[in-house]
Amino acid sequence: MGTIRRYLQFVKPYSKEIVGTILIGLLKFGIPLLFPLVLMYVIDDIINTDMSSDEQLSQLYWIVGGMAVLFIVLRPPVEYYRQYFAQWIGNKVLFDIRDQLFTHIQKLSLRFYSNRKVGEIISRVIHDVEQTKNFVITGLMNIWLDLATIVIAIIIMLNLNVWLTLVAISMFPFYGFSIKFFYQKLRELTRVRSQALADVQGHLHERVQGMSVIRSFANEDYEQGQFAKRNGNFLTRALDHTRWNAKTFAVVNTVTDIAPLLVLFVAAYFAIQGNLEIGVMTAFVLYMERLYGPLRRLVNSSTVLTQSVASMDRVFEFMDESYDIQDAKGAKELKNVRGEVEFKEVSFTYNNDDKPILADVSLHVPAGETVAFVGMSGGGKSTLISLIPRFYDVTSGEISIDGMDIRNLAVRSLRDKIGMVLQDNILFSDSVKMNIKMGKPEATDEEVIQAARAANAHEFITELETGYDTEVGERGVKLSGGQKQRIAIARVFLKNPPILVFDEATSALDLESEQYIQEALDVLARDRTTFIVAHRLSTITSADKIVVIDSGRVVEAGTHKELMSMHGTYHKLYSVQQFEE
Repeated sequence: MGTIRRYLQFVKPYSKEIVGTILIGLLKFGIPLLFPLVLMYVIDDIINTDMSSDEQLSQLYWIVGGMAVLFIVLRPPVEYYRQYFAQWIGNKVLFDIRDQLFTHIQKLSLRFYSNRKVGEIISRVIHDVEQTKNFVITGLMNIWLDLATIVIAIIIMLNLNVWLTLVAISMFPFYGFSIKFFYQKLRELTRVRSQALADVQGHLHERVQGMSVIRSFANEDYEQGQFAKRNGNFLTRALDHTRWNAKTFAVVNTVTDIAPLLVLFVAAYFAIQGNLEIGVMTAFVLYMERLYGPLRRLVNSSTVLTQSVASMDRVFEFMDESYDIQDAKGAKELKNVRGEVEFKEVSFTYNNDDKPILADVSLHVPAGETVAFVGMSGGGKSTLISLIPRFYDVTSGEISIDGMDIRNLAVRSLRDKIGMVLQDNILFSDSVKMNIKMGKPEATDEEVIQAARAANAHEFITELETGYDTEVGERGVKLSGGQKQRIAIARVFLKNPPILVFDEATSALDLESEQYIQEALDVLARDRTTFIVAHRLSTITSADKIVVIDSGRVVEAGTHKELMSMHGTYHKLYSVQQFEE
């Protein structure tokens, strides 16, 4: 489907409003078309006549009074409603597009986000979508109004003088050729410029988030150069676009300036020969502005439309990103979960040609059991648990819950039954209460407080400036690491899922915070199937099963006591940590 045709699908629901706005616009643009005729009448039928001065003044009063009513009483409300409805329709279309894009964003896999800059995605949703609004206002309204103005002006001019009209429109073919020649390249230049701007925005977003790192390494000068490089690239693309745009205006405006000169010469020649009345000549010259004024606006409109279509290309390119994780046909809702989980010869690679991250992992986890995954960094532990909620899909093999392949389950119902506490939990720049409510948006305040108590978070929350209504800042910047973790645990308590996943939830905390959090995690894991990725092995010695993963494979599995007696990889890791502590 073509870009414009796809965009019109968003415009279609507002077709009645668009037609109404165009009709109102015809009144707005039609009223000024009367002025040259009135001027012609005043010159030829009032001034250049044998009427007495009183009769001339009387006629003049009526004419001016009538025009005053049109321009002062009728035209202002017409202009107001034309502008209002045009902007209303444009903003409604943008609302619908952004709404669909956000739905799309939430369905894209983590694989997509690992290869994209956040700032570039934001640029597509905000900047590029905003640019497309001009297609509605300019392309679907103003262009039609300008074309209607041109047609009406030509009809009036034909009634005044056919030969002068033919002279007036003689430059139209040159105008059309100029537009076709210049605007094909302008669209590509606009697309390239928008991408360069997205690169600047993506780089800026990352650097603003990592400002503490830049300052800690005293890299301000280096980063200034990196930003200047991308900003300079955008400047080059913008100047390329500006240069071509300027050429377009220079050529097209020259074409539209020649026609009035031709008309002025021919009209004056006819008047000197006595074949044209002065009033008609004056009206005709004024109509040239009514004719070529809209044509010049069409040049601007063509530039705007070219930018809009280039932005549409980028919006729909993003909208066409495929989903790695989708519900299978006939996917079942996951209900009444016992929590039995089984990995059957699971293998995984991020890209087909990459080295496998996991290879033939098989593991049976009975309902309610706690399983800990340990091993060296990069072994595949976090990747393995990210397969359970289908953040990624297995490359081969199968993961089942209560005997059902998770790929045959509706993704949202699957994730609804899983609670996750990560090493770096994301908090939103909202209140403490709203961050806890992420676990259950419809929860009451009392339920929120109970969840916070269970997570050992209630005490420190009540000591904050405004308690549960305290804004935590972007990514929870106003809270300590331990406080953020306890809020993250509180929202899992509130969610109350049958399956839990803890990915190094305490590894980056001090001992006091770790104690508070470990107590909360122990309570939370009671009677639930729990998966733990642990760095500190002393925290998982009581797990029902400990699985050692090395280079994507299970090399040992058993209880702490069993693994220690084997004097293998686990015994070595545990002994080293105990010695270090």
